[in-house]
Amino acid sequence: MTDPDHLIDFDGFLLLVGKLNYAWTNTESLLIHLIAGLSGMDKETATVVFLTLNTTRARIDLVERLSKLEKTSLTERKSILSLTGRILSQSALRNRYNHCIYAFDAEGGNPRTILMRIADRKDKLMMGQVNPLNDAALEDIEAAIKELKLINHDIWRTISDFGYPV
Repeated sequence: MTDPDHLIDFDGFLLLVGKLNYAWTNTESLLIHLIAGLSGMDKETATVVFLTLNTTRARIDLVERLSKLEKTSLTERKSILSLTGRILSQSALRNRYNHCIYAFDAEGGNPRTILMRIADRKDKLMMGQVNPLNDAALEDIEAAIKELKLINHDIWRTISDFGYPV
């Protein structure tokens, strides 16, 4: 359990968020090779497609849809869908720290994040979800960075296994 009097190092926290962003962007860019391999494009053309799709969700949707074409082997499809699922499982945490504002405690306590997103439910709107910046938040980010590194390695292995353009 986190000691409520324990103050996190906010500058260190921001550096960790920077590492998360680096790991995310580096891993997401590997989708270019998956797009190229699954569609039969060269890497340059796949890069144009990747950059034209301006959200992670759109890029992953494309990769998943390409993998579901009949011409894609079952082994290849399972491998790709596993990778995209793992990427998506990290997106909520990444989005939390990239689409928030930071609120600082007037009494010098730990900052909080306030999510800058509206959740549209059946009969109400939810906005401004607040999360504390504490040791648990730091551990979550560190775990996400480790997982993104593993995903990155697994994507490279998949690129090699299926002979996708590099």
